Amino acid sequence: MSINTDNFDIKKLIADYMEDGMLDNIVDMFKHDRDLYAYIGELMSDERLMVRIGVSALVETLRKEDSENVSRALPSVIPLLEDQNPMLRGDAAYLLGIIGHKDAIPFLKKILQDEHAHIKTIAQEALEEIESNPIA
Repeated sequence: MSINTDNFDIKKLIADYMEDGMLDNIVDMFKHDRDLYAYIGELMSDERLMVRIGVSALVETLRKEDSENVSRALPSVIPLLEDQNPMLRGDAAYLLGIIGHKDAIPFLKKILQDEHAHIKTIAQEALEEIESNPIA
């Protein structure tokens, strides 16, 4: 019997686990397969609230337990700062603050000019978090 492991199925599996509250399982998956960090941005775009909340919890946990690799999520999160959906822009800024990598600073500074005040606030808080507690 062959198991289909194409990227879509893996992302769906992770999202479904998130929705079911299986954070520990997902953390273990990320620790064993660093390539999964590339899916963080897409998971943030999931329509299910529990998945989006789960991504924040996942990144917070990985920042503590896998800090040397959590910055691998940057390339998938940074583009969300330019998304049309202001909620997604704010969530991306928040995640960048959690990740805490200095490479996110110029992107966060750019969205300090966002038209939505709450996004500016989130970006400023993320910048303060990175500057006070950077991982690199």
